[in-house]
Amino acid sequence: MFVTSNRYTNNEYTSNEGVVSLGGERFPKRARLLRRSEFLNLSRTGKKVYTSHFVVLSKTNDKGENRLGVTVSARVGKAVARNRIKRLLREFFRRHSRELSSPQDIVIIARKGAGELLLDEVTKELRGALIY
Repeated sequence: MFVTSNRYTNNEYTSNEGVVSLGGERFPKRARLLRRSEFLNLSRTGKKVYTSHFVVLSKTNDKGENRLGVTVSARVGKAVARNRIKRLLREFFRRHSRELSSPQDIVIIARKGAGELLLDEVTKELRGALIY
């Protein structure tokens, strides 16, 4: 039998403790490429730009806003590294998508070695690859 004790009194613990407000800086579903067909269409018809750590596929769209798809294979590293680079790519997109000249669908494919990059390095590499 397990016995637990409630170490918090009413004054010490609030129900919203640990909750972080994102202030509207999320990555909404409408800004994502989700379907396999969207990725395949972009790989067939989109403009391809190769950098040392990424392949960027882009094509203008008629949706009225920029959308991002990210592909990170096991070659980049273990799950922690793959998830980290995905977060960095989404953060780059969130910060810089308004600077694009026209609404675009963008797929960023991470290559080997991308898992060790910092946000500043990701930004430098991708700003030159996208159409502004």
